[in-house]
Amino acid sequence: MKIHIIASEEQKKELNLRLNTDITWSEQISAIDSLDCLIDLLYNHSSERIVALKKTNAPLILVNSVIQTLIHFPENFVRINGWPTFLKREIVEVAANDETLKKKTEQVCSILEKKVEWVPDIAGFVTPRVVGMIINEAYFALEENVSTKEETDIAMKLGTNYPYGPFEWAQLIGLKNVFSLLETLSQSQYRYKPCTLLKQEALLS
Repeated sequence: MKIHIIASEEQKKELNLRLNTDITWSEQISAIDSLDCLIDLLYNHSSERIVALKKTNAPLILVNSVIQTLIHFPENFVRINGWPTFLKREIVEVAANDETLKKKTEQVCSILEKKVEWVPDIAGFVTPRVVGMIINEAYFALEENVSTKEETDIAMKLGTNYPYGPFEWAQLIGLKNVFSLLETLSQSQYRYKPCTLLKQEALLS
């Protein structure tokens, strides 16, 4: 199976990619003959990007789309959670509507030494929703002068064994990504409404 991955250097490191004749990598979309799967971890939520991906003629295209659901994509597209720090995990959250695509995706992930966790085709998957809420609550606490960012990060890592503190996690994921997810979710569920301070920092970042 021939797999090509579009990713940054940092994403490549997170995936711990072992490149060979069947697994290739680049930072730009490029035409590759007889490609079985294209993975776009740099997907930018634009119609132009979708057109460019379709032109590769890959029968299976996996896109890093945490917020946009499958209704926005062609039939051969599958959503994955490729947010920064999540690519290190053994499990990858994936959403697809077609059983054939699911089987092919599982084959691809197995080659990349990842286990698939099939989740509903909803904005935010599962883990980004949870992490986004943790970050949001940390900003509410900061807004109320409960503690500093540094103290909160230390407390959460020591007290809950999180890999990162909420503010540290927000910076690694990208505060704009977190804000965009919370803003999208809050349109149907008020509990996701972004903290004003988080919104301010996201717009400045």
